[in-house]
Amino acid sequence: MLKYISSEIESYIDRDPAARSRAEILFTYSGLHAVLWHRLAHSLYNRRWYFMARFVSSLSRWFTGIEIHPGAKIGRRLFIDHGLGVVIGETAELGDDVTLYQGVTLGGTTLEVGKRHPTLEDGVIVGAGAKVLGPFTVGKNARIGSNSVVLNEVPAGATVIGIPGRVVKVDPEFDDSFDAYGTPTQEASRAAPVTEADLKKQIELLEKRIAQLESKLTSRDREDV
Repeated sequence: MLKYISSEIESYIDRDPAARSRAEILFTYSGLHAVLWHRLAHSLYNRRWYFMARFVSSLSRWFTGIEIHPGAKIGRRLFIDHGLGVVIGETAELGDDVTLYQGVTLGGTTLEVGKRHPTLEDGVIVGAGAKVLGPFTVGKNARIGSNSVVLNEVPAGATVIGIPGRVVKVDPEFDDSFDAYGTPTQEASRAAPVTEADLKKQIELLEKRIAQLESKLTSRDREDV
């Protein structure tokens, strides 16, 4: 256990320049606390002690502001920076060395029982406020930019930004360097500007939607008469 905790603390040293000491991380970092609480809750969950598992995870949420369902599978050295508002769903799966920032949601889009939350492979970074929704895979070393909404599978080494999320860069060599907040490089940002064609497409979609709504209203008026 001590070896495991030491490894987790070292991951914070490596990825947080604000960390001043290992004692500071151990006693004051809510992300580390949430992961340690989750290890206990997940162990209870695997034994089918579901009430106790949820009780432990609720205590963790009260103390840390981070909600991790006890059924979620989390690899080694998960780094949750700042952490407030992070939500990880029941069937989410995280590999090793994943980084999540505040406000991240790993959620589902269906009420069906079964796999409904995302799988994040090793080295994925998800920026602040990003939402990754659905039972798909985010490939190894992918970057999700802050406030993005990702609804589809992300290839390994890709950088995704926007709403809905779109791939703006793919590094075939799976660069494992650390990008704070999953922020894309300047080259990636320039590679996907908002063009006039993009705006026209959005306008066409809005006009089509308005026409559909007007048609429905007209049909209802005729029925009322």
